[in-house]
Amino acid sequence: MSHNSPLISIVTGCYNEVDNVEHLHEKIRAEFSKLPQYQFEHIFIDNDSVDGTQEKLLALAEKYPNIKLIFNARNFGHIRSPYHGLLQAKGDAVISVVADLQDPPEKIPEFIKKWEEGFKVVIGVKPSSDENFLMFGVRKFYYWLASKISEVKLIKNFTGFGLYDQSIIQELRNYKEPYPYFRGLIAEMGFKICEIPYHQPLRKFGKTKNNFYTNFDMALLGLTSHSKMPLRMATMTGCGVGLISFLTALVYLIYKLIYWNSFELGMAPVIIGMFFLGGIQLFFIGLIGEYILNIFTRVQDRPHVVEKRRVNWE
Repeated sequence: MSHNSPLISIVTGCYNEVDNVEHLHEKIRAEFSKLPQYQFEHIFIDNDSVDGTQEKLLALAEKYPNIKLIFNARNFGHIRSPYHGLLQAKGDAVISVVADLQDPPEKIPEFIKKWEEGFKVVIGVKPSSDENFLMFGVRKFYYWLASKISEVKLIKNFTGFGLYDQSIIQELRNYKEPYPYFRGLIAEMGFKICEIPYHQPLRKFGKTKNNFYTNFDMALLGLTSHSKMPLRMATMTGCGVGLISFLTALVYLIYKLIYWNSFELGMAPVIIGMFFLGGIQLFFIGLIGEYILNIFTRVQDRPHVVEKRRVNWE
């Protein structure tokens, strides 16, 4: 393989994945053995793991010089850290692959083939999965909802797994997003996207680091970053509820005037109305708070991560 061969950068974010990182790299190395016309580097960005992942990565980097490591000073979360790793990649094309082996490395040759055909963005979409059917159904509903209310056409069943031309990575550097919704940014750019379906397997080793809060955080980030519709809904709901309340009060007033002595309102409608309006107000106050939080994060303009150490970087 010539030093002038195109370079493919593989980027993997990880946190406490000691049982997966070596398996992942061996699978990727096996795929590139079928692509002798390319050279590749594998960039691992570690979020301050505490289970021995860093020691395993150091041993791999000593064995394979094309493995590059970034160790963060602390855990900066599953949104900022992998994104920072993508921005460090210098390959002609960059492929994002998660550490838990749920993104099949076997798709890499197919990604590269489509890239050779001229696509600057080649992504994997998962129309089917081995995960719990209820959770998968919730995810599909979210993708559908987000695509419906977003100002750009968001990609359904897309988690970030894919190949991106270096020109796309450069555009991402220009965006300067402190807390990026990567999937939305790819859709917002407007480049022609090649979608390749795959079946998502279950995680074989270790436990997922995502929980209800991290999934909720990602979902709200996607909605507040690429849609004004929720705020418009708050305004429209306020107008609608106000109109209904006025008409209801008018009807009660007319009934009271007609049946003054026999018509009694009681406390139940008042209490129900108070709780109903209070619930709506709290929901939309929280929604407005999410938009304010998004603005606050951008105003702070802090770096994605603080690096503690790099290994095998020139």
